[in-house]
Amino acid sequence: MNEEYDVIVLGTGLTECILSGIMSVKGKKVLHMDRNSYYGGDSASITPLEDLYKRFSLPGTPPESMGKGRDWNVDLIPKFLMANGQLVRMLLITQVTRYLDFKVIEGSFVYKKGSIYKVPSTETEALASSLMGLFEKRRFRKFLVFVANFDENDPKTMEGVDPKKTTMREVYKKFDLGQDVIDFTGHAIALYRTDDYLDQPCLDTINRIKLYSESLARYGKSPYLYPLYGLGELPQGFARLSAIYGGTYMLNKPIEEIIVENGKIVGVKSEGEIARCKQLICDPSYIMDRAKVVGKVIRVICILSHPIKNTSDSNSCQIIIPQNQVNRKHDIYVCMISYAHNVAAQGKYIAIASTTVETNDPEKEIKPALDLLEPIEQKFVSISDLYAPTDLGTDSQIFISRSYDATTHFETTCDDIKDIYKRMTGTDFDFAEMERKKNDIFGDGGDQ
Repeated sequence: MNEEYDVIVLGTGLTECILSGIMSVKGKKVLHMDRNSYYGGDSASITPLEDLYKRFSLPGTPPESMGKGRDWNVDLIPKFLMANGQLVRMLLITQVTRYLDFKVIEGSFVYKKGSIYKVPSTETEALASSLMGLFEKRRFRKFLVFVANFDENDPKTMEGVDPKKTTMREVYKKFDLGQDVIDFTGHAIALYRTDDYLDQPCLDTINRIKLYSESLARYGKSPYLYPLYGLGELPQGFARLSAIYGGTYMLNKPIEEIIVENGKIVGVKSEGEIARCKQLICDPSYIMDRAKVVGKVIRVICILSHPIKNTSDSNSCQIIIPQNQVNRKHDIYVCMISYAHNVAAQGKYIAIASTTVETNDPEKEIKPALDLLEPIEQKFVSISDLYAPTDLGTDSQIFISRSYDATTHFETTCDDIKDIYKRMTGTDFDFAEMERKKNDIFGDGGDQ
């Protein structure tokens, strides 16, 4: 252990494992440690079910009706992957996909006035949707055609919209779209968590809607994918990638001290030994004095014996409750997976509701989501602080990841990964360069 490394990584959350894999591929000498005996950190998948009961301090053991404990892999922080999103690109380029199997999520729904509807994101679906009246459908269809054709390098496609100056509010007005349509477009398609985006330049929103449509076009049922056996498989896949490129992994390592001299990281002490390094990546729990609380999230894991009503009996789906529909500032998310993904016993479903906490009664805030899931067999409630680093790490060379937010997709996590990468290396994360590096070492055939 008394060795010199380029990078030491503490914690095996997805952010840390992806960065460890990327740095190893770049030829850096990486040491990766975790005080836990399992991968995934805060975003681990818990198995067997008995461990989930213990983790949430529930009395007794799971009833026999829940099947074998080993049949369960329950994500603590549920998220789906956008089929055309950044995480899938990272998985494909690094060929981590070879260690994982994915299933398409069967449906994406939005909440309106107490009921749920399928999210229309193609022209055909827009015309068939019961979310809108006839004239609204035509206007929404025109809007979707405009977005699909929009090219920021070709003024002819812009119809007078300036991507850097025109706000999204102005674009909606141009197509005369009503509040309900604005709600589901901004929150269930562009996946914003609040309405702050309305007064920002429209380009980011247009690109988000395109990402949703392109992701949907890949598989047809929804834009989301989910790995069999749960999200815990993702960090392990990137850990394997790091190991292939020479990274060293140590689980179950107590971290005694993070050694800083003259304001700069010099190493990490574990079990009396010191490993030296030039840069450190870690989750906030390892250096609490360099992180601050920026909010709270409530998550409720619910075990059901039935699919969610009005989802065409889907065995997996996402439901977004836009904040305006329930007089809130933040959306509420529900994602459901089931035995079909090898994460639950036969005939069982896991639905997880989450939102950003706004009041002193978080369980009341999440009630609209739980009402959609009734009857609920067992629920596990957690309220967690959200942490962000207090500085960029450029002086200390200590780079701290952000906590996982309430969203049910990984795009915000990927933004954090790219942000840390840029602060560590001084250059933007480049997917194409990553692919070249990998091919230089292995040739085009991947690892041998």
